Amino acid sequence: MFTLHDTEANAAELNLAVVGAGPAGLTLALLAAQYLPQARISLFDARPLERDVSGDPRTLALSLGSVQLLQRLGVWDASLAQPIQQVSVSQAPPTLQHPIFGASQEPEVRISAAEQGVPQLGAVLSYGQLVAPLQAAWQARVAAEPQRLSPRFGAPVQAIKALGEAGATGVEVDAGIAERFDLAVVAEGGVFSDQARKALTQDYQQNAWVGTLTLADDSPAGVAYERFTRNGPLALLPLRPRPDANGKLQRLAALVWCVPQAEDDVAGLTDAQRLLVIQNLLPAAVGPLQAISPLKCFALGLNAERTLVDGCTVRIGNAAQTLHPVAGQGLNLGLRDAYALVDALRRSSEGSKAARIQAALRRVEWSRAPDRWSTIAATDFLAKTFAWRWPGLPMARGLALAALQGLPPVKRALARGMMFGRR
Repeated sequence: MFTLHDTEANAAELNLAVVGAGPAGLTLALLAAQYLPQARISLFDARPLERDVSGDPRTLALSLGSVQLLQRLGVWDASLAQPIQQVSVSQAPPTLQHPIFGASQEPEVRISAAEQGVPQLGAVLSYGQLVAPLQAAWQARVAAEPQRLSPRFGAPVQAIKALGEAGATGVEVDAGIAERFDLAVVAEGGVFSDQARKALTQDYQQNAWVGTLTLADDSPAGVAYERFTRNGPLALLPLRPRPDANGKLQRLAALVWCVPQAEDDVAGLTDAQRLLVIQNLLPAAVGPLQAISPLKCFALGLNAERTLVDGCTVRIGNAAQTLHPVAGQGLNLGLRDAYALVDALRRSSEGSKAARIQAALRRVEWSRAPDRWSTIAATDFLAKTFAWRWPGLPMARGLALAALQGLPPVKRALARGMMFGRR
């Protein structure tokens, strides 16, 4: 559960710039507006305010902790999101037969909301369904407090320059006109192929094909599937049912299909061939696939900063770490980054304004390190294993899954990490 620290900090005259009005940037701006009542906050984004983002179909998977944070901000519309009630992680054949795998002879880890004592493990919705209410809430706050909240849409930031020794006295943000701020938060991430390379980078030489599958009417509801195949992970995320052209509700799932670039022939397949390949890779529990949407392709890689903080500039979300989608934690890390920064600024109350900011930034760097680095390490390791062709690797991966399923305390710890991050 996200709960900001109750200590009131003296945030008078804090001048904060937030660069990027995506989910992480908007969440940070709203948290700062609510919990730092004396701070002046400017939100920059290259996108014009009048551009409608509500129809952006990109799929987002949110953990339970992220859902709770958005609920607290009053921007969560449960009618738009599909709750995740169960997660199934399994390995596709060929897997060497082993009695520990059970009757199915396929290793699988099953995590359910019921066994974890929570209403849901997370939720799935589109980018537009999340960003539109976040932006509307921000604009409502701006209308109520225009003297301290400034929406700077249609204003791409061209440069951020440190001021003073090691940037300890603030930053200059240039969005056509250079302005001075005490602190700048960069939440403008983008995708791996378009990013400048950061301190830690790894091109996995993999593509992710993403789109939507139509499932059978009797397929299990609210189940997310992660399937480890020989070439890479394949994930299905449950979507809210939508009516077809005849008004009949269709059961849908978002697809993330990862394949090595050197062996990627997905572009040359017909829809029928793609459905057949995917059907053969998925577990039988998914049921028969009915249809597939056009797919889009993205290159996959790791691109991460060594630290979140550089002087008086903080990077969060994809601006700090772009990850392989195998763990589905990219956005959730960004929202936890945003929460931790606002909480640290709220708690810092000793010394001058500059001293309070620096103390808060040190706290953020320290507090976020375990969650951040464990997630980076885990996703990087899993992504690399799909490029290995070692004899016995499928068996080792299968035994690891079987061990997780057979050790409830370990599985519970994994589930808590998925829902709330490492704390």
